[in-house]
Amino acid sequence: MTAGPPSGSRCRIARTDGRRSSRLTGVEEQLLAWFREHGRDLPWRKTRDPYAILVSEVMAQQTQIERVGPRWERWIDRWPTVDALAAAAVADVIREWQGLGYNRRALALHRAAQHIAAHGWPDDLTELPGVGRYTADAVACFAFGKDVLPVDVNVRRVSGRTGHAFSPAAAQALMDLGKSVCLARVPRCAVCPLADSCPSRGERFEPLRRQGRFEGSFRQRRADALRVVLAGSQPEDSEAVAALARDGLVEVRDGAVSLPSPAP
Repeated sequence: MTAGPPSGSRCRIARTDGRRSSRLTGVEEQLLAWFREHGRDLPWRKTRDPYAILVSEVMAQQTQIERVGPRWERWIDRWPTVDALAAAAVADVIREWQGLGYNRRALALHRAAQHIAAHGWPDDLTELPGVGRYTADAVACFAFGKDVLPVDVNVRRVSGRTGHAFSPAAAQALMDLGKSVCLARVPRCAVCPLADSCPSRGERFEPLRRQGRFEGSFRQRRADALRVVLAGSQPEDSEAVAALARDGLVEVRDGAVSLPSPAP
């Protein structure tokens, strides 16, 4: 199944001059033609709802995109609007997030929804809890049509290797090319639509520093402790419980650990 027109095409094209403009237009045309045939069919690419796009971006921050799709759809079915999420109990939000990892993202998303419900969307989206520069630019581009290229690791890699200054219209295509073709260590140059004009064609690259293992880590202990609380029992790992409590993921009252209570 093809992805259809990229959401990034709704962002205005960056202006350039002379032969540079003509060359970049040709490169982007090649990239977008490849994207129309090979782009990922992700459900949030079919909407311009800033809330739905914000949810997808927060979920995808540290979770494999293949796992995000069905969870995003379930989330949007349960809380279809920013007001619906803002009114949800934080305990329900934590429960719904289970399996996506890094549970603090759920709290930040809930707080962002509450901020938006109370004050509207800020001009500077980094004012929202849990929203950094990339996420702010992604929502600005894909939802609000702003003339900004959201730069994630894939966009940075393709832009750096090709030496091209891509416009916001190419955002989704760059993400997909970096994900499936312009790989971190051994890029698949033989099938890359930009290979003929790429100065890095045929190169191999050093492995990036890998994230520490989850198995046996303190992150795992935190996740296990939270899982016990969700099951209605009491965790025995006091250090993990203390860390969860500092992040607002659990409450400890009179020695009993529970999910956060609704605000009075």
